[in-house]
Amino acid sequence: MKQKKNREKAMVIGLLIMFVLIAGIALFPVFALVIASLSPASDLMRYGLTGELFLSAFDFQNYEALFGSGETNYWSWYANSIIISAVLIVVSLFFSSMVGYALALYSFKGQRFIFLLVLVIVMIPFEILMLPLFRLMTSLQLVDTYLAVMLPLIVAPIAVFFFRQYAIGLPKELMESARVDGCTEYGIFFKVMAPLMLPSFAAMAILQGLSSWNNFLWPLLVLRSNDMFTLPIGLATLLTPYGNNYQVLFSGAVLSIIPIILLFLFFQRFFIAGLTSGGVKG
Repeated sequence: MKQKKNREKAMVIGLLIMFVLIAGIALFPVFALVIASLSPASDLMRYGLTGELFLSAFDFQNYEALFGSGETNYWSWYANSIIISAVLIVVSLFFSSMVGYALALYSFKGQRFIFLLVLVIVMIPFEILMLPLFRLMTSLQLVDTYLAVMLPLIVAPIAVFFFRQYAIGLPKELMESARVDGCTEYGIFFKVMAPLMLPSFAAMAILQGLSSWNNFLWPLLVLRSNDMFTLPIGLATLLTPYGNNYQVLFSGAVLSIIPIILLFLFFQRFFIAGLTSGGVKG
């Protein structure tokens, strides 16, 4: 018995060490980025992006350049990304959850065909769809607007699939009871089923927010003016053949991580439950 406990203890310690190493490897790029944002631009040009600590050389000139420089529209880019991501999270979760819920718990003509279309669209790379989507945005005269970025992403096929898999495991008896009490179908969804789907909403909020915040290629196609750029595009414009604004680039990249961290911290309580429930049911 004592040997068994020792083996279990050794296994726990071994797993803890392994997970700490994995976390260290995953966090090292962030650590190196923070160090670079506190280092003089001359050191970055000389040594490149490293994780070496030179505490004596640390200063906040890069952040001072970010907050006080009028050479870039960094805060406009930041605001654009926040607005687009926030609206996309809310609208995408609203419509995707309703579609997934309907595909899971209602029987209607063409149900299987619609679900098959969702699966097909999930398997098609977005790069293949960009040209017809761009032509659509051009014909609607939405180029260089928030709508051009958000409209093709409002109903995400992967989110529909996820909500459908999660909703399959919901008890249908609650729907019948609500109908007996005189509740409408919309009332059943919003008052009865949606509260049960909170873990799935939290999981998809994080995934959709991360996808929208880091989206680069599609906004690059449909946005034209510098004031409308999102953060990934704006930061990319700081690296040109004629000069590189590393002061703003690295300090701006560090600050760009904050919204995603806050989003995860806000929804983390439901994140794992939402992923596991959606993955094993159905």
